[in-house]
Amino acid sequence: MSDQERLAGYVAIWWQAVGDLTILLEELPAEQWSTPTDLPGWDVHAIPAHTAHLEGVLAGNPEETVEVGEPDHARGLMGLYTEQGVVARRDRTADELINEIREAATRRHTALLADPPTDGSAKPDRVFGGIGWDWQTLLRNRPLDLWMHEQDVRRAVGRPGGLESPAAVHTVDYLSESLGYVLAKRAGAAPGSTVRLDVVGHEPVAYGVDDQGRGHRLPTLPDDPTVIVSTDRESFAVLAGGRRTPPDDAVRVVGDVELGQRLLDLLAVTP
Repeated sequence: MSDQERLAGYVAIWWQAVGDLTILLEELPAEQWSTPTDLPGWDVHAIPAHTAHLEGVLAGNPEETVEVGEPDHARGLMGLYTEQGVVARRDRTADELINEIREAATRRHTALLADPPTDGSAKPDRVFGGIGWDWQTLLRNRPLDLWMHEQDVRRAVGRPGGLESPAAVHTVDYLSESLGYVLAKRAGAAPGSTVRLDVVGHEPVAYGVDDQGRGHRLPTLPDDPTVIVSTDRESFAVLAGGRRTPPDDAVRVVGDVELGQRLLDLLAVTP
């Protein structure tokens, strides 16, 4: 697959994720917009505010600078930057936020179709917050962000769904790639340790620790992995996304249970 084809695939998944999120938001009654989410300090209203901010910047809107104070939940410079979009839109209505997301995303989608990126390692003209991402990283991350936030809203208001979408599959596959780093660096597994991850609806994957203590994906599944972690798509997403602890029976660990539990405890890799 060429870079252009792969990047176009990410754009298509992102575009569908935009529709999935905004359609969900349209269905929510006004009283649910103040419902707290799994994200500290953020209610449902904050999710589309944040999304509108980032999509607007990517579509060419000027960067915003508002005073956000020092909220406990905003960690580091990127956390404070992200909070600007939420604070700047605190008084906007649901319709205004939904329309802002759709307008910015449509403008950007049209531009990406008219002049599609062809080199994943090239740098876009603009990325929010001045992050030095290339096209591959930017376009791959946007479906993840949209889908994770759709799920944040769904859990908050008790409307499960969206677990079979292209963005859902994309996000869990993407997040699973962090398992080698978590195994080697966070969990401190010894060289030669291996973990197999079985998520319902996805091909099993395995990661190991090499002699230099680095985690890497294994080309084939080991016959006798140190740990096997089996779970469903939503449970893996909330763990890797640092959202909440899934029900006890949603995750099964076989083998070195202590190492497996360390993996689960340290799995959160999203900002």
